[in-house]
Amino acid sequence: MRLLFAALALLLTAAPSFTQPPDRYAQFKVLGLAPSARATALQGSVGAVYGDDPVAYFYNPALLNPQMDRQVAVSYLNHLADISAGSALYVRDVDRLQGTLAASIRYLSYGEFERADENGVRDGSTFGAGDVALSVSYARALTADERLRGGATVHALFATLDDAGASALAFDAGVAYTIPEQRLTVSAAVVNAGAVFSSFGEEDDTLPFDVRLAVAKRLANVPLQLTVTGYDLADLSEGTGNAANRVLNHLTVGGELYFGSAFMLRAGYNDRLRDELNPQGRFDIAGVGLGFGLKIRRVGFDYGYSGWSEGGGLHQFSLRTRL
Repeated sequence: MRLLFAALALLLTAAPSFTQPPDRYAQFKVLGLAPSARATALQGSVGAVYGDDPVAYFYNPALLNPQMDRQVAVSYLNHLADISAGSALYVRDVDRLQGTLAASIRYLSYGEFERADENGVRDGSTFGAGDVALSVSYARALTADERLRGGATVHALFATLDDAGASALAFDAGVAYTIPEQRLTVSAAVVNAGAVFSSFGEEDDTLPFDVRLAVAKRLANVPLQLTVTGYDLADLSEGTGNAANRVLNHLTVGGELYFGSAFMLRAGYNDRLRDELNPQGRFDIAGVGLGFGLKIRRVGFDYGYSGWSEGGGLHQFSLRTRL
């Protein structure tokens, strides 16, 4: 059993495409994954992106809205060393509930490993490890003009390592305010509040509770939307360097350049993620996200790339349509 936990420790150092620093997720790392290629390209700065793309509600459930009605979306990340991850979701606007519902599943698989005893002698069998998150969300307008929306999500979380398991229940809640004539959205959310019911080790794991503030602004004379998200605001002591550096360590920024309604280019930057992946300060694109979106009739395709310093880069693909 000791070897199993050693294998888990090694796996946790190979953090997947996180939009927040890997050290925030001791367990249930699926919570830190970018749920779509768009989120990867923007380095997680989607907490105030209001529209018909349902990916944003993973960051703030208040962003669920009637424009997403009947949308289905899937995403896949092929990571290093046989690690893979993905998500699938469906959104439905329900008149009798006066709001919008969403259901999703996210998974993270570390692949299969050969089992061995404490002396390293293999017995020919294998074991696996991974996380699963099952989520249900609801959002509705809080004002008559529908500019202010509120939402909530509940996540059932499960992690496995061979025959060992861990489980937890987490909750998100948020509000979002849109000003359509200014193409502006501001939002606030608390995420991953809840309780851990069982853990792998003797000490209980804790959920990565977070407070987030975000703003998204579409420029008036340029087809560009800029986004800024403040995250990990529940613990402002997190981060490295001087005071200015610590502020940057709590921000992620992104931009989308639109070429009509069918094609867009995206880029994002997460300063703390760069510090985590490139502590020597080498010149590379660690913490940088790049990507594009393509929409043909009812089908949208997104690609996202996340710079991973010496590890190269991670590629993520997403597909969505309206049923």
